[in-house]
Amino acid sequence: MNDKFFSLPKAKQEAIINAGFRVFSENCYKKSPMSEIAAAAGISKSLLFHYFYNKRELYFFLWDQCMKATTEALEKNLSFVPNDLFEMMYKGLKIKADVMRRYPDLGAFVVKSYYEKDPDVCEDLQKLIAKYTDFKASPVLAALDPEQFIPGLDLQMMYRTMYWASEGYLWEKVQQGGVDADEMEADFIKIIDFWKTVYTKQ
Repeated sequence: MNDKFFSLPKAKQEAIINAGFRVFSENCYKKSPMSEIAAAAGISKSLLFHYFYNKRELYFFLWDQCMKATTEALEKNLSFVPNDLFEMMYKGLKIKADVMRRYPDLGAFVVKSYYEKDPDVCEDLQKLIAKYTDFKASPVLAALDPEQFIPGLDLQMMYRTMYWASEGYLWEKVQQGGVDADEMEADFIKIIDFWKTVYTKQ
């Protein structure tokens, strides 16, 4: 990537990033032309290629931006609450929803990328995704106190099914046209309330 991208005004950088998120979230990788991304960003196709060598480079830059924006927001605003999984979920949800308000198509882009099969990006993409779905390495899971949950509960399986349910929710919303941050936040508050009722001692 050309460093001149980072010399652009912040608003222009974010216009390009949001354009990329939108186009890649609406199509598979192969059917997401750079010309459409450029048009959505309000720049010429040649200028977009000036900032990014090719579509693959832009795609992985966007994926990195997803992780970077979310991770930085969580590290800045989320104080770790030992052993309180659901309080962490409530706080993390609000932070992620705020990131999605800044980048409206980020959530849909991430979901679509999980299912991307294009051979030009699939292998490297799956390696990146694996870093964020390693349940055994999760510090949150490692810090849980089994005494707070119903007797005999497999905490790793609980955590894994929560992830699967969350992924399924987001995938359904993408199929319906996109992920709205306000709707997602309201729905997941209800979902977390339900999990808390089901899994913890009353």
